Amino acid sequence: MIMDYTNKLRKNVNKNYIFYFLKTLDLTQGIWMLYLAMKGMSLVQLGLLEGVFHVTSFLMEVPTGAIADIYGRKTSRILGRFCSVISVCILLLSNDFYLFALSFVFTAISFNLESGAGEALVYDSLKEIKEEEKYMKITGRQEVFYQIAKVIAFILGGYLATRSYKLAFVITITIGIITIIQAFSFTEPKIGKNERVVKNPFKVIKKQVTEGINVIKNNKKVGFFIIFSELLSTLVMTVFYYHQNFLKGNGFNEAQIGIVYAASALLTAILASQVYKIERKIKEKGILLIVPIITVTCLWGLSFSNYQYIFFILMMGTEGIIFVAINDYLNKLIPSYNRATVLSFSSMVFSLFMIVLFPIIGKIGDLYSLDISFIFLAIVGSILVIINTFYVLKMTKKETLKQES
Repeated sequence: MIMDYTNKLRKNVNKNYIFYFLKTLDLTQGIWMLYLAMKGMSLVQLGLLEGVFHVTSFLMEVPTGAIADIYGRKTSRILGRFCSVISVCILLLSNDFYLFALSFVFTAISFNLESGAGEALVYDSLKEIKEEEKYMKITGRQEVFYQIAKVIAFILGGYLATRSYKLAFVITITIGIITIIQAFSFTEPKIGKNERVVKNPFKVIKKQVTEGINVIKNNKKVGFFIIFSELLSTLVMTVFYYHQNFLKGNGFNEAQIGIVYAASALLTAILASQVYKIERKIKEKGILLIVPIITVTCLWGLSFSNYQYIFFILMMGTEGIIFVAINDYLNKLIPSYNRATVLSFSSMVFSLFMIVLFPIIGKIGDLYSLDISFIFLAIVGSILVIINTFYVLKMTKKETLKQES
């Protein structure tokens, strides 16, 4: 009986690969902005819809986390996939801004329900069978499944959109239903079950923000990494979404856009897997100085080059490097007892930046053009790079003097 339960926990790992692949095989992820533009949404409205997503994500992060703690990670995952399917159904059947906004609310909740729950389910499964040392290797394999699914989704979704947007959405809904059924096959680990308690979500949010700010106050380097990485991610992700419409306006069809986005996912996967080698050669200082400069150079290339898509692909690759490197740097600096709190606070910072920037870029695009929007982003990025360069040089100089003394 015990052996049977142990085998079920061990099978959670392979089931998670399948779940992650199916979950990421969302054929709408590279075409949803084009679809909504076709439905009559302006760039400002698209910006507001993304804002709805991030406001919801910000507010629901803790309450949805409580669901995983109280009712289990498996339940949280199943509910997350239900919300995802509902979201896609609303998008497919609606023609109204407010219904589209409702769809984005469900999308955000689906992300929140999955966030952390999947990782915790796998890690606790391994911990219960005393194989948690395999977690890093398993996470690496999961990333491969994730990127392969993205490449397929971008190419297939783009191709189907040239034939029928409806078909892409219907297939995504079908895959979503299959994923829900597959999620029922997970075995919930018993570990930590007795410690699950109901918490006041508003008190938890206050505690998270307070503790996050305190850690930043006590360790300015942590604060720098959070602000630096989330600002850079905000610039890159804003381009990632609006670039669909930009390419469409420059004569690309949905299939070609899908290929561009697939290429960016492929490059990101390759570079992300090689970050440890890159960091070994150029060190932390090199990552913090060189990579942001390359990112902003790509932003300028997007604005003025005839080969915008090449600069887009390169820019997404740099974001992959920053994501992996900063995660490693942060985890080394954050105390274990409030690691989750600080990382959650970091996600909240990203959401706040996106809430502010995304609608602004949409408004500029509506009033002038997306070319002007990207120039604006390049200017903002250049200012941030200058500030970042001075700060990193000052920070590394202080650390060198401290080591010498």
